[in-house]
Amino acid sequence: MKNKIFIFDLDDTLYKEIDFLYSAYLEIAGWIELKFSLKGIYVFMLEAYKEKADVFSRLIDTYDLSLTKTDLLSVYRSHRPDIRLELDTLKALEILKQDFTLGMITDGRSITQRNKFRALGLEQFIGNENLVISEEFGSEKPSERNFMFFQNKYADAKFVYVGDNLRKDFITPNKLGWKTICLLDDGRNIHRQDFSCQEEYLPDVKIRTLKELLSL
Repeated sequence: MKNKIFIFDLDDTLYKEIDFLYSAYLEIAGWIELKFSLKGIYVFMLEAYKEKADVFSRLIDTYDLSLTKTDLLSVYRSHRPDIRLELDTLKALEILKQDFTLGMITDGRSITQRNKFRALGLEQFIGNENLVISEEFGSEKPSERNFMFFQNKYADAKFVYVGDNLRKDFITPNKLGWKTICLLDDGRNIHRQDFSCQEEYLPDVKIRTLKELLSL
């Protein structure tokens, strides 16, 4: 059954991106508190985030920090996150790996996405040769080039793409004849899912947990 390839998105598909944000905020808060002898920075950042404020600008302005947004973004993007796979996701990947080849297409910076990949222990399921990161690859979803990497590599295979972002995840694999599956937002996604989009952007199937992949 190795002629079927499962390709996954990363953020808000294999883990919740909000957990990365919390991890990054905690890292930034600890650094700032130590550097400037302050307290309560993490709570301040969370409150600013919930208010949909520019968190880093508000933080710098409120505490008159001798830092720039670039400084804070650097920590955000390069820190080693404290994130993990949920049990249902872990079990699904363990079972799928037994019978299928797994791959990933993810948008983002190399250091950020690779740190997430390692923190989640995904190297036990997805080989580096099947990991497409936009910054390294030179194009982002929905570019056909990112998906054709796998279609050219596994010419005789059938493909399943699992993602969450209707704006960019499904339109290209739909055109290529892949089976497309959307993991529904459980209320924690950073980006809202809008299913009122045009039909070509919609997935073939919607699931609530990745464990449902095992029965499709």
